[in-house]
Amino acid sequence: MDPFMIALGVTLLAGLSTGVGAALAFFAPRGNQKFLSSGLGFSAGVMVYVSFMEILPKARGGFEHSLGVTQGGWALLATFFAGFLFSLMVDFLIPEDVNPHDLKAESELDLLKPDSNPTGYSVMLERTGLFTAIAIAIHNFPEGFATFSATLKDPEIGLPIALAIAIHNIPEGMAVSLPIYHATGNRIQAFWKALASGLSEPVGAVVGYLLLAPIMGDLTLSITFALVAGIMIYIAFDELLPAARVYGNAHTTISGIAAGMMVMGSSLLFLA
Repeated sequence: MDPFMIALGVTLLAGLSTGVGAALAFFAPRGNQKFLSSGLGFSAGVMVYVSFMEILPKARGGFEHSLGVTQGGWALLATFFAGFLFSLMVDFLIPEDVNPHDLKAESELDLLKPDSNPTGYSVMLERTGLFTAIAIAIHNFPEGFATFSATLKDPEIGLPIALAIAIHNIPEGMAVSLPIYHATGNRIQAFWKALASGLSEPVGAVVGYLLLAPIMGDLTLSITFALVAGIMIYIAFDELLPAARVYGNAHTTISGIAAGMMVMGSSLLFLA
């Protein structure tokens, strides 16, 4: 199969996982969040492990080949933290109350019960859901290109990235669908709006590819990988780990992290 279509398909599946979160918001019991906490920790473990053990070493090799050992090392460091800075700027530009990186605790989600929503509050809830969908779409755009470019270059790296992003997209789908559903009572509308927010990932993949394909080479790929690693580490520590603690406790979080790293490390050894 065409490597382009494989990479695009993997990115699409990662983006569509927001629909899984939307469905869980309608039907999953909310009394026990330990599974969600473990899943978020698992995703963080995968992201951290694959960033430091696979993506950054590959980026370093490309930088050193193109720029030399010393300049390549400085370029790697600068580009890695540029990924941090990019994610920080995106977060800074999005209001805190609709930022998908500011996930809500169970007590805050209780406010979304249908019997507590007068007409004015329902309008506010729906607006919150729509703004959250827009915010998630903005976050997913670079994530989509990251997943796509990594899979296109090396599926052994791209598939774990896609898995980690798919897991972390599930609670984002919930963040969109919950307020819209409880404001309108319309499951279909809430589901499709949550799903649409995830489709920005394949869109980001295609747009990024069209812009960078003419100049894609070892140096460009190294820059992309280092940026991806910075973005993923930022997501892991800014979003996934705090959210895992909100929905669970220290033990569920660290268990998920360890499982994610173990699965990621084992899969890389088996695929080597």
